[in-house]
Amino acid sequence: MNIHEHQAKEILKEYGAPVSNGVVIFELNEIDKKIQFLKSKEYVVKAQIHAGGRGKAGGVKLVKNIEELKKQAARIFGKILKTHQTGPEGKKVKRLYIEEASDISKEFYLSCLVDRASSMVAFISSTEGGMDIEKVAAETPQKIITTKVDMKENVQKDDVNKILEIFNFNEKQKLVASKLIQSLYKILIEKDASLIEINPLIITKDDNIVCLDAKMSFDDNAIFRRPEILSLRDLNEEEPAEIEASKHDLAYIKLNGSIGCMVNGAGLAMATMDIIKLYGKEPANFLDVGGGASKEKVSSAFRLILSDKSVKGILINIFGGIMQCDVIAQGVVEAAKETNLKVPLVVRLAGTNFQEGKNILDKSGLKILSASDLNDAAKKIVEAIK
Repeated sequence: MNIHEHQAKEILKEYGAPVSNGVVIFELNEIDKKIQFLKSKEYVVKAQIHAGGRGKAGGVKLVKNIEELKKQAARIFGKILKTHQTGPEGKKVKRLYIEEASDISKEFYLSCLVDRASSMVAFISSTEGGMDIEKVAAETPQKIITTKVDMKENVQKDDVNKILEIFNFNEKQKLVASKLIQSLYKILIEKDASLIEINPLIITKDDNIVCLDAKMSFDDNAIFRRPEILSLRDLNEEEPAEIEASKHDLAYIKLNGSIGCMVNGAGLAMATMDIIKLYGKEPANFLDVGGGASKEKVSSAFRLILSDKSVKGILINIFGGIMQCDVIAQGVVEAAKETNLKVPLVVRLAGTNFQEGKNILDKSGLKILSASDLNDAAKKIVEAIK
């Protein structure tokens, strides 16, 4: 789960991290009242959406007085911002963050995240602040340091020194930055965050360190024990189909292709999407119904796929282990009849009760194409939608 910049900065403040003062605006008529809490004469107006690249899209503006602030706020509020992370449809700006402007001397990059491969926490530090870290990694990898730390109560002093080495801070800055690293680590552990990114981390011209921007993502699987984080969820920033999927405990991500997928198991789902691409088409979604789905859950998943108007065909790929193929088949038949299915459907069943499941499909009276294996299934669905 992602949160907005202004929310991430409130958490940073709670843990003692250096953050500029700012206020969030949900309506333009709130500006006069809220900016009274800001002391600066210059401000930064920032669109609040769950996507990077806001500045390049015109969603971040430095203003020198209140009149200009109101003008830029009115221009940005309600605008559809299109960035490299929003996709061509963009995202509508429904809240703004107005922040005291900082006099920037230098910009850096600092983040920490869960490194699943090593079961450690990885800190990434770079002198190239303000840039996409992926671009820096591709073009100038020597400007990035990755430091992996053990899961202890605090980040050890030697690791802190490694993280900060690339920045060449003075002693005063090292002290502040060391405390910041401990704060980020505590947030990651105590709030079940999966990523905390400060980009840029700046040094001001009066030699202070400030987190100028902040991004946080949290582990969906742990959110049940973090109600204070769940309360920050902004449904306006999420795909409606993904919100609906979460109600039924379905792992669903909307994509841009034409073939809807229903699979049990994340690895099998990835393989299914790969083989669809191999045969020249694109998957319309990632959808994992899980290992022990009920008939009702399968029906919900089927209806979810069909809610996407770009879906021209459906591929169901089930390997029955805990899940029984006859349960899947019954759910598919009921959902197909309820929705008056009109697009081609290919089903591949294997494992527990697969023959019983195949019999249910064969006797359903529906036009369902049966596949012997995954390769056969991909060929048939691609051919069927041509």
